[in-house]
Amino acid sequence: MAQTNVYSVKGEVSGTIDVPEVFSSEYRPDIIKKAILAAAANKRQPYGPAARAGMRHSVKTWGKGRGVSRVQRLHDGKRATQSPNNVSGRRAHPPKPERIWEQKVNKKELRLARYSAIAATGCADCVRERGHQFDDSVSFPIVIDDEFQNMAATSEISNVFDSIGVGYDVERAKEGRKIRAGRGKMRNRKYKAPVSILIVVSERDVPIFKGASNLPGVEVESVGTLNAGILAPGGDAGRLTVYTRSAIAKIGEWTQ
Repeated sequence: MAQTNVYSVKGEVSGTIDVPEVFSSEYRPDIIKKAILAAAANKRQPYGPAARAGMRHSVKTWGKGRGVSRVQRLHDGKRATQSPNNVSGRRAHPPKPERIWEQKVNKKELRLARYSAIAATGCADCVRERGHQFDDSVSFPIVIDDEFQNMAATSEISNVFDSIGVGYDVERAKEGRKIRAGRGKMRNRKYKAPVSILIVVSERDVPIFKGASNLPGVEVESVGTLNAGILAPGGDAGRLTVYTRSAIAKIGEWTQ
C-alpha cells in the first residue's frame, strides 16, 4: 500500500500514513462531468411566462383591401400586437414552466464520480494540469496533522500553506479576481475569483471553517459532505486539496 507524508502545522514532515484504497480508483472524467451537470440541472428553478402573456388584447384583423399587412390590430386602434412578429407581441416559442430539468444518475455512477474525483486530488500531474500552483517537493495526497483544523486565525492558516508549499495557489486566486462580464454585475455577483485550495476535515464543527473563509478561493468541507462538484469544480478534476489525518482515516473506511 502506498504511503504519503504527514505534515505538521510548521511545515515539517511529522510522519507517514497509508493512502486509502479510494485514491487508486479509476480516473473517469466522463462520469465526473455527468454527475456535476446532473447536480446543476437538478438545482434549476422552472421558469417561463404566464400562460396568457402577450395575449391580453382585444384584437381584430382589418382584412384585405387597405394596403397594409393583415395582422392582428387593437380593436379600438390601428397598432399591431399579439402576434409574435409584432412589436409588443407574444413570444413565439417561450420557455415552458412545466418542463422537467431533472436528470437522473445511477447511485453507482455518483459513487464512482466521487471516488474518481478524490483519486485525482492525489495525483500531482492532475492538480498541476488544472492550473494550481505548488512546490514540486509536496507529496500527494497532502495530509496535515489534526492540529490544523483547530486553527481559527486566517493568518495562521495562511502561514501553514506557505510552510507546506501551497501558498502560491492562494495568491493565484487573489490576483485572478476580476469583474464579471455581462448582466451578473447587476445581480450581486460582480466579481469572479478562481477556485483555490479545498480543506477536508473529519468533523463539521471545527474552528477552521471560520478562519479559512477569508482566504480567496479556499473552501472547507467535512468528509461526509464531499461530492464531485466540490472536488472537481466545473467538471475539471484535480483540485488542490489538503486533508487532515482524521479525514484520511475516515476516507479509508470507505469501500470500493
